Amino acid sequence: MNGWIQAGTVDELRERGSKLIKGGIVVFYHEDRMHALDNRCPHLGFPLHMGSVCNGILTCHWHHARFDVCSGGTLDPWADDVPVHDITVNDGFIWVNPNSRNGNQVQLYKDRLLSGIEQNIGLVIAKAVVGLIEAGVPETEIAAIGIEIGVKQRRQGWGSGLTILTAMVNILPKLDKQGRILALFQGLLHTARDFARSGTRFLLDSLPNTGVSEERLTEWYRDCIEVRDTQGAERVLLTLVKAGADEKRLFSMMSMAATDHFYINGGHTLDFHNKAFESLKYVGQEQRNYVLASLVPMFGNASRSEELHSWQSPVNLVQPLKEAFEELSNKGITSDSREGSGIDDEELLQALLGDDPLRTVSMLREALLNGASPVRISQIATLAAAERVVRFHMQNDFGDWISVLHTFTHAHAVHEGLIRSADPWLVRGIFHTAATIYLDRFLNIPAAPRPSATGATKEVPQPAELLEILDKQQQVAPAAEWVIRYLRSGGKPEPLFNVLGHALLREDAEFHSFQMYEAAVAEYDRWASESGTFAEKARETLILAVTRYLAAHAPTSRETPHTATIAWRLHRGEKLFEEE
Repeated sequence: MNGWIQAGTVDELRERGSKLIKGGIVVFYHEDRMHALDNRCPHLGFPLHMGSVCNGILTCHWHHARFDVCSGGTLDPWADDVPVHDITVNDGFIWVNPNSRNGNQVQLYKDRLLSGIEQNIGLVIAKAVVGLIEAGVPETEIAAIGIEIGVKQRRQGWGSGLTILTAMVNILPKLDKQGRILALFQGLLHTARDFARSGTRFLLDSLPNTGVSEERLTEWYRDCIEVRDTQGAERVLLTLVKAGADEKRLFSMMSMAATDHFYINGGHTLDFHNKAFESLKYVGQEQRNYVLASLVPMFGNASRSEELHSWQSPVNLVQPLKEAFEELSNKGITSDSREGSGIDDEELLQALLGDDPLRTVSMLREALLNGASPVRISQIATLAAAERVVRFHMQNDFGDWISVLHTFTHAHAVHEGLIRSADPWLVRGIFHTAATIYLDRFLNIPAAPRPSATGATKEVPQPAELLEILDKQQQVAPAAEWVIRYLRSGGKPEPLFNVLGHALLREDAEFHSFQMYEAAVAEYDRWASESGTFAEKARETLILAVTRYLAAHAPTSRETPHTATIAWRLHRGEKLFEEE
């Protein structure tokens, strides 16, 4: 019995009922049979040898989780299954295999992750994530499990949960190991919550192979979206996918429909499109139909901002934008230009932040007609939206934080979309962004003062100090001042983004906070390759924006990250039931 653990004699175990042996294994004698299980309750680690066995059911006395003593399977899914060990008897002595019977641990963790997501059980998800990370499974492979089930099990299609998950995978390189575990857990948990109690989504069939051109299919898709016919749009989309259209072509068609109307669904529609296409690099080719088709349902009851009174009065923004779009369509623009041409960055930024929207529309139109890069213009527009967050005054209603957030994330989606596809129709999104930046102007009256460099020293503050500041409510200004002091003292951005990530992930953050962090990080990286005063201030603006937003929404009860901490401690074998 090389390597096996002796657990005494059968007679001894029959008399005692149970015995704890080395390796953290408990052996039970019940109904003339012997059973060996991991002694730690998989729920929170309570010793199972202190539990009781009756009618083949082992009950943990802490939270009364029940387990089949033979297989370790639980009757309470929130508790997870107990690993079991093989037993053999030789000359009256009991021998226990120190290795559990479960076999392939990686596959076991993947199965548990899938089960946890399906049942929306946070602790099961967290333990599976920790186990997979510790086993060396790539983070993108873990996230793919959530994306694949998320696009199939939410009847309403792509939602906030999948957006959070994709965003968190995008920012994993900015985080340390503990941060990456938290990011994956938060994303997967929100995905599970998003489709809980929702029906399975079944794809429609593509149209029969009739040899319809891509141009005609695109026209049909837009027509269906125009009249909110999501079923027709889905069939057309799947037909184009089946015909072999590449991602660039598909994004062009879908973003065209998403910008045929103004600022649809408060900016969420375009942002969701951006995230869904980003998620394609994390899942297999066979999942592309499900991911893309999940975007169609949101058009069924989408709000269209040109129908809102605020877009028509006291300043009519709708008609000038329509006229600008018509002129751009008639004259054409060089949409694939990647360099700034004929625009002054600072002048455009100030115009976007000004109170003359008609002048801004005219400036944007002329810049595009003169060959300016749509990508560069959208980058400046996103910076202007971030400036609105930096200037957001605490005298505003708390719910208005989301207004400036929506503008920023929509602007970011337009920017990323134009990088992905040079389709000239997407430039309409720049104008939609400009209009919402204008409409947000009252949220900067009065404008919150930009922190000064007062207090900057040669010694760089420790990033952990920011977390201490955010342990208290109403620390928006102190947090912003600390960040400026950190940057002006020579602090590096890498540790700062890691600690800002932890500031997000240690909270019971809601959807928009995840959007804010990921978009700010992505935009910062776009500016990081540039030098000069304007680029330096742009980077500072983005850091200030995310810091102020996160500070305004902290602290919370922090229940979600506590679940992840429990999972981490259980994996390390810590005894949660003992006093620290």
